[in-house]
Amino acid sequence: MQAAKRFSLETIATLRAAIDDAGGNEVFALGYCGAKGMVNRLEITARGNKDSVLALGFFDFSPESGETPDLLIHNHPSGFLTPSDNDMAIAAKAAESGLGFYIVDNRVQQVYAAAEPIRKRKRKKLNPDKLCGALEEEGSIARRLPEYERRDSQLDLVRLIIRSFNEDSIVVAEAGTGVGKSFAYLLPAVEFALLNGERIVLSTATITLQQQLFEKDIPLVLSALGKKIKCALIKGRGNYLCRRRLTEALREPFLDGEECGELRSIAAWAEQTKTGGRSDLSSMPSAASWSQVCCEADTCLGMRCAERERCFFLALRRESADARILVVNHHLLFADLAARYEGAGYEGTVVLPPYSRIVIDEAHTIENAATSFFSREWSRVGIHRALSRLYRKRRARELGLLLRLFGAGPDSGDRLPGGLPRRVAAAREKAEQAGAAALALCGSEGLFRLTPDTAEDAAPLFLSLGELRQALAALADQILPLLETADQDDPAAWEIRAILRRLGSVGAVCSAFLDYGERVRGAREKGLGLEEDPEESRDVFWMERQGGTLDPWVVFRATPVSVAPSLRDALFNNAKTVVCISATLSTASREGGGDFRFWADRTGAALADRDFLWGIFPSPFPYKEHTLLTVPTDAPLPNFPAYQDFLGRAIAELVLIAGGSALVLFTSYQSLRLAFEQAAPVLEKEGIRCLRQGDDDRSRLLSLFLGDKSSVLFGTDSFWEGVDAPGETLRLLIICRLPFRTLRDPVFEARREVLEKRGANAFMELSLPDAVMKFKQGFGRLMRGSSDYGTVAVLDGRILQKYYGKAFLNALPETRISFKDFTGITRDMERFFT
Repeated sequence: MQAAKRFSLETIATLRAAIDDAGGNEVFALGYCGAKGMVNRLEITARGNKDSVLALGFFDFSPESGETPDLLIHNHPSGFLTPSDNDMAIAAKAAESGLGFYIVDNRVQQVYAAAEPIRKRKRKKLNPDKLCGALEEEGSIARRLPEYERRDSQLDLVRLIIRSFNEDSIVVAEAGTGVGKSFAYLLPAVEFALLNGERIVLSTATITLQQQLFEKDIPLVLSALGKKIKCALIKGRGNYLCRRRLTEALREPFLDGEECGELRSIAAWAEQTKTGGRSDLSSMPSAASWSQVCCEADTCLGMRCAERERCFFLALRRESADARILVVNHHLLFADLAARYEGAGYEGTVVLPPYSRIVIDEAHTIENAATSFFSREWSRVGIHRALSRLYRKRRARELGLLLRLFGAGPDSGDRLPGGLPRRVAAAREKAEQAGAAALALCGSEGLFRLTPDTAEDAAPLFLSLGELRQALAALADQILPLLETADQDDPAAWEIRAILRRLGSVGAVCSAFLDYGERVRGAREKGLGLEEDPEESRDVFWMERQGGTLDPWVVFRATPVSVAPSLRDALFNNAKTVVCISATLSTASREGGGDFRFWADRTGAALADRDFLWGIFPSPFPYKEHTLLTVPTDAPLPNFPAYQDFLGRAIAELVLIAGGSALVLFTSYQSLRLAFEQAAPVLEKEGIRCLRQGDDDRSRLLSLFLGDKSSVLFGTDSFWEGVDAPGETLRLLIICRLPFRTLRDPVFEARREVLEKRGANAFMELSLPDAVMKFKQGFGRLMRGSSDYGTVAVLDGRILQKYYGKAFLNALPETRISFKDFTGITRDMERFFT
């Protein structure tokens, strides 16, 4: 093909001159096309020899202009333009990014187009006036919602989010309760996807919010816009049924009665469900039963699976492949981002289809969500479950995948190759021993963290972990060669490989614990103190007791001290648009606006290669008229012996004044238990139902609370957020203590130490802002609608007596206040409610 059909005369001359300057050797250039597809500008990036040249500027492209090239160009000095194998490899890689790949002769007279560039679509920008108009009093959204109220703060938020799409920027927005943040980000996101055909990911903290967006809010927005767009609700793979694994589980002989009944119920449901999602089940099966039949990436047979045409998860994948709006949760988002950042790339489907624009709702949770995702952990319960899938005895009968794979029937464990039953039993025994050693270290507190000071106490634990790692490796070494001779399409072989990978990850965590112990020991032998790495990417190694008193077990965890570098690289530096929104992102003050530094530092947004836009959008609710904030000035401080007795009496009296309709928030379960035992008899005598966290699962407790307007709910950590009780259901909120995290939290303690080693004030830079943000979350439980009203009672005198108390008070909206002795605040409460 003649080069003049693809290059402007000016670029032909420029490229020809560059080749002459290189002595006729190969050169490499980036090409930029004009409106008609002609190459009208070049950027020469490398010069080589007669046979090769470096493809500089493609794999590490970052020109000063920030503009992406349209194609890659180089010459063949021989005049023979057929691409080499290396050329084709680079052309294929370029094509994944939509780039073309041209080869020219030295005189730039002929061109061979190994790959054509994909023409760039001109991006259409959002119109702020049009979208805000939908939220005006006569707008298309307003007409679809009863009792709609125009909110200036919502309109301002919409305009900020529009900028994030139009300007390819990061937006951090705090939107108070009642602003209407869901519609504020859905309108721009959906409209941008419609205009430009780009895929938008909406990430939420919970599956419940996912379903609300997908089933209610997005359809309403599409109806208001008068348009249609394909959307997909995506949950983690483990939420979906695998038909093949269900069939295999039902074939397992000698299931016990309960397990068999659950699997048969799931099988009957499988023939009726359209989605295969666990949330569609009328009753939840046990974790053990569901783990046998759920979808798992490492046990999926893919195209080899006989059930692939009926696969629930593949059907979801097909649905999401051409969806423009994906509704996911944070854990799924981080799984996808981590895989892409670690080498899977950004152009194809990994966990999710490719995307470059993300809206993160409830963004105050992303540090905790990312910390959970990037942590590595194991417990003997998990090991026992995995080992039992390989081989187990039940009522003198032998079962398991190893028997199925090697053609042995029940009771033929002794005929398994290499004494495998003994290897399984040895691994199980070593896991028990490691668990017992860990339980002893956890003691009465139920927690143990490895540090230079505690590592010497952990010598028995290190011995057990080493033996466990060795036992798991020996088991894998016995099984892996046998798998080489097995039928590669046998589902049992795939399941066994998956189990071995999981047991291998347990061994890796054991190695991480042991490596830490070796570092401590080595430093001690040299008479040196172990200086912890000041970088926040290091892990903290800790253990936590779980389960009841009869059969407790320990979870071993290796947790990153900071997720900020990972989130910076995987999220904030790679997506074009990132919108982070929540009701609590700043340590705001009424006098000085807001400060996002704490959240931005913890999540990596502050480390991003670009600045972010931010805004605080106050709640439109009438807090000043509808909310009374009370603090008893004569209450004993929480560290005083008399505090707990005061707490129980105060809760009972305050709840009686309110007539129930109360939520009582604690920072420890022990304090909750003692207060409940003191207050509940008094309240129930007056007909007020008392509900306590731990007496039932969270969702049922909330349902009971919402259904009984005179009830009172006692809760700890998880009830500080996610409780939506509008109207008369909640008229009294009691915050027993300021929610400072306990220093018993190993990860939080490690994060404090990092700050202190940098010479920072860990209390002011971590403990206080963390507590303020949680305090705001708790306070937000009271007002859920503009007509709601009630009292917030803070029974912690530090909020008035300590220098840091103002940080909590200034973070709240302006309310009525009653800072008096306890008798005085009860009188004010009575007047307020009447």
